[in-house]
Amino acid sequence: MFDFDQYLGFLAFLTILTIGFWLMIFLLTFVIPYWIGGSLIERLKEIREEKKAKRNAA
Repeated sequence: MFDFDQYLGFLAFLTILTIGFWLMIFLLTFVIPYWIGGSLIERLKEIREEKKAKRNAA
């Protein structure tokens, strides 16, 4: 059915596919929400500081 070279290629393909699948799951469930949440928190802090600076300047 498979030659040994084809078998190794098939195993390499399955390995790369599996690694890519789990990497995408990790990125979509942890890294991207963490990144978006952190940027939102930082933006809210900046907005609060701008309001505080305007209040103190007035």
